[in-house]
Amino acid sequence: MKKKDEEHHTEPLGTGESGESLTNRQGHPVTDNQNVRTVGNRGPTTLENYDFLEKISHFDRERIPERVVHARGAGAHGYFEAYGKVGDESPALYTRAKLFQEKGKRTPVFVRFSTVVGARESTETARDPRGFAVKFYTEDGNWDLVGNNLKIFFIRDPLKFPDMIHAFKPDPVTNIQDPERMFDFVSQSPEATHMITFVFSPWGIPANYRQMQGSGVNTYKWVNEKGEAVLIKYHWEPLKQGIKNLTQKEAEHIQATNTNHATQDLFEAIENGDYPEWELCVQMMSDEEHPELDFDPLDPTKLWPAEQFPFLPVGKMVLNKNPENYFNEVEQAAFGTGVLVDGLDFSDDKLLQGRTFSYSDTQRYRVGSNYLQLPINSPEKRVATNQQGGQMEYHVDTAPGQNPHTNYEPSSLGGLKEAEQIGDVHKPHYDDKLVREPIDRQNNFGQAGDTYRSFEPWEQEELISNLVEALSVCQPHIQEKMIEHFTKADEDYGRRVAEGLKAAGTMSKEHTSSKQADEAVDEAQKLGHKADRY
Repeated sequence: MKKKDEEHHTEPLGTGESGESLTNRQGHPVTDNQNVRTVGNRGPTTLENYDFLEKISHFDRERIPERVVHARGAGAHGYFEAYGKVGDESPALYTRAKLFQEKGKRTPVFVRFSTVVGARESTETARDPRGFAVKFYTEDGNWDLVGNNLKIFFIRDPLKFPDMIHAFKPDPVTNIQDPERMFDFVSQSPEATHMITFVFSPWGIPANYRQMQGSGVNTYKWVNEKGEAVLIKYHWEPLKQGIKNLTQKEAEHIQATNTNHATQDLFEAIENGDYPEWELCVQMMSDEEHPELDFDPLDPTKLWPAEQFPFLPVGKMVLNKNPENYFNEVEQAAFGTGVLVDGLDFSDDKLLQGRTFSYSDTQRYRVGSNYLQLPINSPEKRVATNQQGGQMEYHVDTAPGQNPHTNYEPSSLGGLKEAEQIGDVHKPHYDDKLVREPIDRQNNFGQAGDTYRSFEPWEQEELISNLVEALSVCQPHIQEKMIEHFTKADEDYGRRVAEGLKAAGTMSKEHTSSKQADEAVDEAQKLGHKADRY
C-alpha cells in the first residue's frame, strides 16, 4: 500500500493547480486566501463564502475542550451604570438601546479577561493581547461586547484568522512556539505592522487585568428610533486604578515566582473591596465611507484619531463580586459578537462579520448546543424559542400558556408569535458587485509610524529590544521584510531594528524559540545536579 505522501504526488491536479496549491476540504483549488467575498470591497460579507465557512468552522473545532484562543482567563461580576448622556447629548439622538438612556440606570454584567494565544495554564505575563469581554444582562436580553485591551488588530479579513493563530501557536511538530513562524506570517501581512508595534512595546504586557484598557476593536453601529445609524467604536478606560504596563525584564521577574499574578490581583482586589472601575466611552462617525480620511473607518487595524472623533463617556462599569465557582462561571462563560440588543447593530467591518459567525459557532461546539441555558450565559429575562433537543438540554424554552405540541411558527394552534417591531428598522443600501478584493484605503504603515513616534524614548527602546530578540531567530529574508515594513512606518524605526539585528548577529538555523530559550535548555543541562537512582 502506498504511503499517503506518495499518493499525493500521483493524484491529478485541478484547473490552475500546482503540486503546492492550497485547496479546501472538498478539493477545490483556493485562488484567494486573503479576502472574503463582499458586496464591494468594503463589505458586507455574504453567506455563500464557502471557503471561509469551511475554514473557520474547522478552526473553531480544533481543541477539546479548551478554548482555541483566550483559553487562560479570569472573571468577575458587577454592574454598568449609565450616565444618561453621550458626551453632553441625549443617547436617544443616536441609539434606542435602553441601557444607555436613563442616568443612574444599572445593568448587571459579567466580565472575562484573558490572554489570547497561551493555553489554559499558561503564564499571565505573556507578550500577547488581552481579551476584554463584557456580558450585559439587559432588560432586552444579553449584549456581549467582545474585545481586547489593544484598540486594533493584526488583520482586517476574517479569512486570514485561522492562519494567523496557527502561526502564533506552537509548531505542530515540535509543540514549541517559534517567533519565526509568527514573523513569517506577519511579514506577508503588512496590515499587521501597527499591531506588532503595540504588542512588542510595553503595551504588549499589561501589569494586570485591572490596570489595562479595553476596546470593542471592531466598528459597530448605533440605531435610533427613526432607523438612522451612526458608526461606533467602544473603549473601556480604567478610572481610579489607572493604566500600567510591564517591560520584558519586569515580566520575566514576575513570571519566575507567579504565573497567576493577574488572576490573583483581580480576585484579591475585589475580595478586599477595592472594586475596579472602567468608564465606557464611544467614538462616533457618520455612517458613510469618509473619503476625506486616509484609511477606511471599518478597518480594524486602524485607530480613529481622537482629535477628530473624541471619546464620549456614556457610563461606568464596576466589578464588585468574585465568581463562586471558576468553572461554572469563568470557564463556561460564552460570548459572541453577534449578541446585540435593539438599538445596536453591525457595521460592514469584514472581521466583525467573520467573528459573528465564528464566536457563537465555537461556543455551540465547545460548551454544547444548549450553552445559553447555563446560568452564566442565560439572559435575565424571559426566553421562549422553538429550539429543542441537543446535548445537555435543561428545559424547553416555552412561554406560559404555549401549546407544548406546537414547536414551530407560524401556527394557529397556540404556538409562539412574532414580536412587534418598535422603532424603524435600519436599512443600509448596497449597490455594488460581489467581489473578493481588499479594501481600497489600506495605508498599512502610516498609523504604525504615528504610534512609534508617540512612544516615549524608553518605550521605543523596549520595542526595539523586544523585536530584535524575537527577530534574531528568523531567517534573513523574514528579517529584511520586517525591516522594510518598519522603515515604511518610520525611517528611524526601521534603522534601529536593522542595527539591532546586525549587532545581535545571526542565529543557527537549528533554533527553537529564542536565544534565551535555547540558552535555558543548555543551562538546565549544565546546572542540573546529579542524583543516584532510588
